[in-house]
Amino acid sequence: MNDQVIIFDTTLRDGEQALSASLTVKEKLQIAYALERLGVDVIEAGFPVSSPGDFESVQTIAKHIKDSRICALSRAVAKDIDVAAESLKVAEAFRIHTFISTSTIHVQDKLRRDYNDVVEMGVQAVKRARNYTDDVEFSCEDAGRTPIDNLCRMVEAAIDAGASTVNIPDTVGYTVPSEFGSIIEQLFNRVPNIDKAVISVHCHDDLGMSVANSIAAVQAGARQVEGTINGIGERAGNCSLEEIAMIIKTRSELMGVHTGLKHDEIHRTSRLVSQLCNMPIQDNKAIVGANAFSHSSGIHQDGVLKNKNTYEIMTPESIGLKNQALNLTSRSGRAAVKSHMDDMGYKEEEYNLDTLYDDFLKLADNKGQVFDYDLEALMHFANLRDEDAFYKLNYLSVQSGSVMATTSIKLQCGEEEHCEAAVGNGPVDALYQCIYRLTGYEIVLDKFDLTAKGEGEDGLGQADIIANYKGCKYHGTGLATDIVEASGQALLHVINSIHRADKVAEIKQSRKTTQTV
Repeated sequence: MNDQVIIFDTTLRDGEQALSASLTVKEKLQIAYALERLGVDVIEAGFPVSSPGDFESVQTIAKHIKDSRICALSRAVAKDIDVAAESLKVAEAFRIHTFISTSTIHVQDKLRRDYNDVVEMGVQAVKRARNYTDDVEFSCEDAGRTPIDNLCRMVEAAIDAGASTVNIPDTVGYTVPSEFGSIIEQLFNRVPNIDKAVISVHCHDDLGMSVANSIAAVQAGARQVEGTINGIGERAGNCSLEEIAMIIKTRSELMGVHTGLKHDEIHRTSRLVSQLCNMPIQDNKAIVGANAFSHSSGIHQDGVLKNKNTYEIMTPESIGLKNQALNLTSRSGRAAVKSHMDDMGYKEEEYNLDTLYDDFLKLADNKGQVFDYDLEALMHFANLRDEDAFYKLNYLSVQSGSVMATTSIKLQCGEEEHCEAAVGNGPVDALYQCIYRLTGYEIVLDKFDLTAKGEGEDGLGQADIIANYKGCKYHGTGLATDIVEASGQALLHVINSIHRADKVAEIKQSRKTTQTV
């Protein structure tokens, strides 16, 4: 049996479904680049038939990502499969992932079909997908609660139909490790053509056992694990891929398998996903939490000082977490900035050097000393920023006291610049009142967060907001050494997204009217 475990990342599909606001195409591409750099084997980029935006995201990622195989999800429905193939055809090689429910409760109460019909639907879906690619994955949704005889029958039929990977999901996180491992063992013992496909697992964390169940499955013979960065996903989340990777690496002698991941990219990828998805990482999260490598107990500190192995079973450096030395000042040239980006592993196509260097000079003038983590933050924010944005903040002045604050701004609105001033119960409130008056949008803020990006009192501050406009939710982010400015950028990020969405809707309506006439 092959001793490499294939890593299948579904951050952009299953993970994105659970976010309070959907990711943009640019944000998804940023994450895809990071997953490619991490060494992920398969990236499930989305569910193309679900929306035009998802179709565009999958197509864009399939066009740009070369070192990871791009996959799209589809139900066992002809249209889904055809749309998935259409979105993926720009890639040199791709995977179609089709699924159908197999548990008794799903078959009877959701599908309301006979099990024979469900098996036939699965078979026809695989055969249709094989018309487009020889890399077809089939999933038995809710396999953890599927009677083993039915599961064996479905797996055998899917492989006979041409599935090269068969996924066994614990869709609702119901099983325990011994039980889930036994399911995989029985499949290997009872399905005669099991050697013709890779057996995959996709476990959810409803009972906190997604990683344990996945590891039990690998020990039973599964050779693909599906999950997400930081374990984000529906309900309690998915299997955390960074935990799977480090378990296999740290306990390599016990596991007897390996992955193709570049482990020193884990920390950076985790932070990027957390930032773009607006999903903070809990401090005590395994592998990537802020406390994962900290030692508070005096006994622990004494042991680590004498020998790190006393309390550290892996090093911070093994996941790419290291102290950032002083790097750059305002006297540093463009070549120095590019050299640092190269050293950090970023490709030229992942960022615009001119934009990054301009932002770097402004930051260096403000704080004097710029670190690698500052460059990364600037790059990520620049990639989110739309240079053709309709609304731009040209000038900001704040006067704040113990009771009230006054803010005055100059806001670029298309080709015109407008001025406004407002009083609020704080500088951010006053700034937002100015922006609301000039743009005319009635927005409800559902969430407002401020976080430090970097270290020290002169570090960058990041503002993240979730805003509700006409029933739709938008995520906005801003980055600056001044938290009021960062807050304004976050709101304008949202408003520019709304403005673009309105323009797209107007164009579509105009086309419909023209066609009707």
